[in-house]
Amino acid sequence: MAEVINIEAAASKAEKYRQLLPQLEALIGGETDITANLANIAAALKETFGWWWVGFYLVKEGELVLGPFQGPVACTRIRKGKGVCGTAWEQRKSILVPDVNAFPGHIACSSLSVAEIVVPVFTTSDEVLGVLDVDSERYDALDATDVEGLEQVGKLVTRIIS
Repeated sequence: MAEVINIEAAASKAEKYRQLLPQLEALIGGETDITANLANIAAALKETFGWWWVGFYLVKEGELVLGPFQGPVACTRIRKGKGVCGTAWEQRKSILVPDVNAFPGHIACSSLSVAEIVVPVFTTSDEVLGVLDVDSERYDALDATDVEGLEQVGKLVTRIIS
């Protein structure tokens, strides 16, 4: 298992994802515990990009329940169709929200979070396992490059749970 993430500081965002993905595979390679793997993925993403909050919510008994994360305390449970996380789960698609104040029904776990991306993570049988949630305290920090990169991370999670 690799225990250090090495990303060029001057690399573009797209290049950082290209550098990070194989390192994530090495980091979680051989580990079968999903909590350990999701925790390391969240830590690596936060370390690489410096976002306000990075974590997973997992589908349990008809709700999204807080899973491994990095950042300040967060909402514990989210219903399907509620907020950005519940909407991404319901719609089974990634959602980029450049300004959370403009998202109807946004759930504010922290008033410091102003932008958000949520990417659904699927099982190998195409059920939603949970969502990968990224929050930023900067309006300009998240974009389509992040959506694409985080969707690749989601596909990695699908592979590790199979």
